[in-house]
Amino acid sequence: MIWSVIRGILIPFLGTTLGASCVLFVKNKLNASVQRSLTGFAAGVMTAASVWSLLVPAIERSQAMGQWAFVPAVAGFWLGILFLLGLDRTVPHLHMDSNGAEGPESRLPRTTMLVLAVTLHNLPEGMAVGVVYAGWLSGETGITAMGALALSLGIAIQNFPEGAIISMPLKAEGEGRGRAFLYGTLSGAVEPVGALLTILAAGYVIPVLPYLLSFAAGAMIYVVVEELIPEMSSGQHSNVGTVFFAFGFTVMMALDVALG
Repeated sequence: MIWSVIRGILIPFLGTTLGASCVLFVKNKLNASVQRSLTGFAAGVMTAASVWSLLVPAIERSQAMGQWAFVPAVAGFWLGILFLLGLDRTVPHLHMDSNGAEGPESRLPRTTMLVLAVTLHNLPEGMAVGVVYAGWLSGETGITAMGALALSLGIAIQNFPEGAIISMPLKAEGEGRGRAFLYGTLSGAVEPVGALLTILAAGYVIPVLPYLLSFAAGAMIYVVVEELIPEMSSGQHSNVGTVFFAFGFTVMMALDVALG
């Protein structure tokens, strides 16, 4: 069981690392259409994971509340939204293709703020994996090992394009291939750390599991709407991002239903 948990929390990090490794083999920077496609795919996977792996289970685990079963999902969802909003306001970071940094004024290097932006938005994904595995380990929540693995695999799939999207532009900005790969990999390191900390706090997690599942969903949806959708819709012929959003959504939905 312990090895299943270790594997589960490391799979998403592996996805980021593999994506970041593209910088070692691809000579040119990502084509704008390719970048929009990858971003749209990641957004679709995150949206489906938020619904099928997090919000629906949160509501199902609150059925004892009767007609108020939606309350934990709504409350946790909004806490996740506000949590990411707070991070956006308090941590200096810079989004791709943006000249103006967000958060408080800072003298941090541009590269550092680019990595911080991705790192911030990887945090809820790590928490989501940790919450689901904590639920499985408790044996009392109805979460299956395959259901937890489905979420890990889905996040790993969407982390692959995220890793490429952070490392390739860093190389284009003048970083060496090795450093760009390292920064891309480090941006995903927060995920296994966040997952592990959540699992270690399982005794506190299980009683409020529906709230934490929906909290992770809210944080992930914030990332999708605030960052990924604008990026996949920028420029001309942005419909490619929409098509890949739908593709990512259906991949994650099928994965969750088939394995969950």
